Order: sequence, then C-alpha cells, then structure tokens
Amino acid sequence: MDQQLRSFLGELHRRGRDHDAGKQDRLERLRNLEPDTAALLAVLVRSAKPRRMLELGTSNGYSTVWLADAARAVGAALVSVELDPARTEQARRNLGAAGLEDWAELRSGDAALALASSADDEWGLIFLDAERSAYPSYWPDLVRALAPGGLLVVDNAISHAEEMSAFRAQIAAEPRVLEALVPIGAGALLVVKEPARPSGS
Repeated sequence: MDQQLRSFLGELHRRGRDHDAGKQDRLERLRNLEPDTAALLAVLVRSAKPRRMLELGTSNGYSTVWLADAARAVGAALVSVELDPARTEQARRNLGAAGLEDWAELRSGDAALALASSADDEWGLIFLDAERSAYPSYWPDLVRALAPGGLLVVDNAISHAEEMSAFRAQIAAEPRVLEALVPIGAGALLVVKEPARPSGS
C-alpha cells in the first residue's frame, strides 16, 4: 500500500469517526472498522490469497477500500454488500477516490439473501460486519458458502461479546471449523473451515 492510499484511508477514518460522534442513533453511524483490524484483514488476504471474497456490511466503504487494495495485490474478486443504497453510493465514491473502483463489485441488498444465493464453497474469505443480531441465522449459509480452507473474519467479537454469544456457540459446536479470537481493535474473530481431506485418509 502506497503512502497516498494510507493518507486517504487515514482521512476517511477520521471523517467517519467525526460523523459518528454526532449521531445518537447507532444505525445512523458509519461504524467503520478500526485501522488495526483493517490492517490485519489486509495482511490475511495477502497471505491466504483467496480467489473470491465477500464483504457483508459495506457502510461508506472504509473497510472495502482496504479489501479492494488487497484484492488488487493478489488478483482476487471482491463483492461487497450493503443494505442501505445511500451508503453503497458513498462507498462507490470513496473507492473511486482511492482509484480502486475496478477491484470491488458493490451491491445494495440484504446480507442474508446474498449468502443464501451464494454457491457452495464459493468464497475464500468472508468479512462479516453487519447486524450482529442476525448472525445466528446467517451461520448455516456462512459455513456452506465458505470454501474449504477459507477464512471468515468477524468484527466486534470483544466489544459486543454478549450480543455475539449465541453466534459464538454455533461456531464452537461446528466440527468443520476452527476459531481464534484476536484482541485487536474491537476484537476480530477468525474462523477457518477445515480443508477437504484426501480420499482414503
């Protein structure tokens, strides 16, 4: 990542933080990813080199810019889904300003529908930063659509641990995955789907 893009991301995060400070209603806030978590996400993409990536919860595109830059670095395809069309347009403008509009497909729609319409094993990496109360209902499609060896990254696993307790219980009960909690930013939960075992093993 070059210095110009780092400066752009720093300014975008600052604007998002200032915007949120003036909003009492949680749903009116942009709720951008913490920079340290965004950097971790970018490193994970560069290491795992997924072929296809899905972001659920675009907001104004702060995390999407990080993911699009990583997608460009490894030649991955990125799809980002946001429920609010106005936020999708914000993200589109920010990606354009960052010179990354060709590296992310932005969709306005519901995360549950995006997952339900995903093919089995479609996504090498899924970044989940949406409405936490819905996560338990997402889980069957999350684990189905995640490719073997694929990585699910979930934000706010420490800052909103109570809200995510039912979701964490589902993950813990699923024998096909392994999880680790990274105490960075608001807490990043990493969930990897076990690779397929060779036949006869």
